[in-house]
Amino acid sequence: VQLQASGGGLVQAGGSLRLSCGASGRSLSSYGLGWFRQGSGKEREFVAAISSGNGYIVTYGDSVRGRFTMSRDNAKNTVYLQMNNLTSEDTAVYSCAAIYGFSKELSDYYYWGQGTKVTVSS
Repeated sequence: VQLQASGGGLVQAGGSLRLSCGASGRSLSSYGLGWFRQGSGKEREFVAAISSGNGYIVTYGDSVRGRFTMSRDNAKNTVYLQMNNLTSEDTAVYSCAAIYGFSKELSDYYYWGQGTKVTVSS
C-alpha cells in the first residue's frame, strides 16, 4: 500500500495543525495505522497509533498525549493527526505507516509513506 502524508507546515507555538495520511489503490480499513516523527538529530519517535476498522483503539506517545488526536475516516481512506498546543519540541518530519495489526513499535510497521515536515516557531 502506498501512503502519502500531507498537511505539514510552519506554525507558531501554541497553534494547531492537522496532518492527513491517505492511500491510493488500496483500502486502509484493514490496516492499523501509526504516526511517527523524527526531529533533526533525533531518533524516530512513536506519536500515535489507531486500530484497523472503526479505529476504536488509539494510543499516544507520552510527549503528545492530551494534545494530539488520531482518527480515521475509512470512507475517505484517510487517517488524521490533529495536533494542538504545538511547541518547538514538536518540530519534526511526520510519517505515517501501516501494518496488519496494532503496534507502537516502529519495527512492526512495513508500509511507510514519505513524511511531511512540521516546523513550530517559538
